[in-house]
Amino acid sequence: MKILIVEDELGIMQFLQQGLEEEGYQITTASDGMAGLELAQKEKFDLLLLDWMLPKMSGLELCKAFREKDKTTPILFLTAKDTIQETIEGLQAGANDYIKKPFDFAELLERINIHFRNKKTETRLQLGEIAINVADYTVTNAGLEVALTQREFELLKFLVINKGKVCTRKQIIEEVWDIHFNYDTGVIDVFINAIRKKLKLKVEQDYIKTVRGVGYTASDVL
Repeated sequence: MKILIVEDELGIMQFLQQGLEEEGYQITTASDGMAGLELAQKEKFDLLLLDWMLPKMSGLELCKAFREKDKTTPILFLTAKDTIQETIEGLQAGANDYIKKPFDFAELLERINIHFRNKKTETRLQLGEIAINVADYTVTNAGLEVALTQREFELLKFLVINKGKVCTRKQIIEEVWDIHFNYDTGVIDVFINAIRKKLKLKVEQDYIKTVRGVGYTASDVL
């Protein structure tokens, strides 16, 4: 597994590099944001570990620029910034996690391992003739590509991951929309109808079934 560390404090960089290499990770380093972005765009890394305050380009700017082309590689901020607003700003820029300095290396290592375990989940999902590539956000039906919005894609992916199970409206709104309060779940029906229409599902391709009064289920059994 390859990790890019972008950190301008030499002592911290060397500490991280030594510790992570001892754990078996391949480490590449950069000491400013511009150099870090250039490396991140040129090479394929499994995870980015970024300081926030960097010369030439901040970690936040690096994260935003990187996310324009790569939506899936985990990004962890390692920084002294610790206000709620700064944490939200980092997450909104596309970071997956946020670890405050000073930090415990064992905690950092476990956070990294968690992201790698999550990344190892299946990247290609199948529902009948429908194929979902999680890595590049593409969907095909009978070999023909289907253009879904990001929310439609996430909803379809959630149903297929839970294939064979009934997904309640509450589960869907919490997991796909990340809404954890009373909310009109009627929006789910609108998105399901849009997905069915875009997939051009025939009557005999009823892969997404409505469970009246409960929610939806995805099934290969027609």
